[in-house]
This record gives sequence, structure tokens and C-alpha cells, in this order.
Amino acid sequence: MKKKNITYTKYLNIDKLLSLQKMESEKHNDKKHDEMLFIIIHQSYELWFKQIIYELDSIINLFSSNYVQEQNLGIVISRINRIIEIQKLLINQMSILETMTPMDFLEFRNYLNPASGFQSAQFRIIENKLGLRLEDRIKFDNKNYDDYIDASEKKIVNNTENDLSLFELIKKWLERTPFLQSSEFNFWIEYEKAVYSAIERDINDIQNNKNLNEDAMQSSIKHYDSIKNNFKKLFSKNGFPNDKNRLSQKAILGAIFILLYRDEPILQLPHKLLSQLIEMDQLWTNWRSKHSLLAFRMIGAKIGTGGSSGYKYLNKATSKHTIFSDITNLSTYIIPRNELPKLPDEIKHQLGFYFTYGEKK
Repeated sequence: MKKKNITYTKYLNIDKLLSLQKMESEKHNDKKHDEMLFIIIHQSYELWFKQIIYELDSIINLFSSNYVQEQNLGIVISRINRIIEIQKLLINQMSILETMTPMDFLEFRNYLNPASGFQSAQFRIIENKLGLRLEDRIKFDNKNYDDYIDASEKKIVNNTENDLSLFELIKKWLERTPFLQSSEFNFWIEYEKAVYSAIERDINDIQNNKNLNEDAMQSSIKHYDSIKNNFKKLFSKNGFPNDKNRLSQKAILGAIFILLYRDEPILQLPHKLLSQLIEMDQLWTNWRSKHSLLAFRMIGAKIGTGGSSGYKYLNKATSKHTIFSDITNLSTYIIPRNELPKLPDEIKHQLGFYFTYGEKK
């Protein structure tokens, strides 16, 4: 049998795709022009959400083994970078939606009740796969987020709550960071010495600064007391007494080591990964912020179509629904390069890439 050549239209199911824009206003014989834009924008979001989930699943799979190979780390970084570029596109799409005025939106808004973007199962799956915990989610009307998801999708979303998230896998990966301790070097002890030495030197400089009056001097010293307390928690032998940290003490130590010695060849990819996790988290925050501002622009203080408090809920979620903030906050514990503990030659050799040409065997 002769194989039929596939066409662009058939391969992409263009006919089916272009038939999915059903305007509610048109069904009521009250066609509103801007509803088509509203539908296409949100359908585009869902398509991109599908791609993000596809990328996240592959990343989680690569991180699920006890040992993450270096070549796999490169793949992970490449796929997170793809997610980041999609996020930028999602944010930029808002400017297209902003070409619709509040009056344009109000013309068909009532036809959407009780549908709401809050009911997007795919977005909730993304949050769960990234590592947003149930206890960290903001409730409204004292109901869980999944109470508003369609019954046919609720089980699928709930199942992702129990799966290992990217956050948990990153935590386990950081806890396995090598080079922190050997027979001749204990990074934890050496870094603690370097930190307190730097703090004491700064305090001494403040006390000997003749340009500072007494109030300014005491204020500066008090600030350094606060810095000392932060490091005391980090160096506590009993682990973190602060429940605000989701990363374990061991994981944070591993991450700090990567950030401090990121110029070493073998740590460049891990450092790139940590930077991407921060960027990805901040882009979701940016997207939520833009979404909340758009909601305020369109409906003001009114409730959302799904019954949420609209702008008020979205604004709270912007600051609350972060996932990798522990990694973002690591800058609190960073000291200058010239004050870092010197690594032993053995560890420097392990951290580098070495190539010998024409070496005799």
C-alpha cells in the first residue's frame, strides 16, 4: 500500500484546533468581539502549560536516580531554560490581553460564570510538581484549591501532591554534594572560621572609624549582631531551629559550597542550575503579579468569575506561593572570594578538568 504523505494541516490537526474557540456570547446571540481574544489567549496558556509539564516530567525523571550524571545535568539545565523562555512568553502574552479594555471584558464577563483561571488543573499540577506544598497555599472561603477543580481532573491533580517534587529532588541532590569533608579538609569548620573572622574585622573597622558618631556606630554594630545570629543558625550543630527553611542544613551547606566555588569547572553546571531555579521561581512570581494587576485593571475590587476575591487573592499568592526561596536567600551567607577558605590541592584537582597530551602510558 502506498503511504499517504502527511500534510501540515493533518499533522497539527489544524481543523480541530481552530474549531475549539466557542464563544459563549455567541451562543446567547449576543456576540462580543473581544471574547475571541480572551479564549485564544487562555487556550494558548494551557498549551504552554502542557509543554511545561512535559519538560518537568523529564527533569524529575532524570533527578530521580541516586546519582545524577554530569551529561544529564546539562540536559536538565537545557530543559529548565526552555521552561524559563516559555514563562517569559506567558508574561508577554499579558500585554496582548491588555489591548482589551475593562468595558470590553465586562460585555461578556457574566457569560463566563462560574468558570475561572483558578480552575486550571494543569497550572495546579505545575505548582505541585515544582514543590508547592498544600500547607503553603492560600485558601479562600476556607476551601482547598482542589475544591474548585473539575471532578474529572481532581484525582489527577491530587496524585501529583504525593509524587516527589522537583524541590524534594533538588534537596536530595544538594545533600549529596561531595567535597564538603575529607581527611584533610572540613568545609563546614573552615567556612565558619572565615565568616566570623570577616565579621570581627568589619566590626573592628566600624569601631575605629572616626567619621561615625556614637549612634551610627552602635546602629552598625547592631546590624552585624543580626548577621552573626543568621550565621549561628546556619552553623548550629543541632540543625536548623528555624522551621521557615524547607531545605535541610546539609542541603544548604551543599548549595553554599556550589555558589562560593562556582568558578571551579565541575561546579559551573550545578551553579547554573541553582541560578535557573531562582529565575524560574521569580518568573512565576512575576507572572502572578502581572496577573493580579491585570485582574485589578479589569474588575477592580469585584470578586472573580470563579468566586475568588480576585485581585486580593492573586496579590497574596504572588508573595506566598514561592518554592525555591531558600536558594534565593543563600546570598545572606555569602562572603567575598578573597576571604574564602583555601581548598586543598587534592580537592582542587577533583573540582577541575585535566587533560594531558602525549602522556606515556
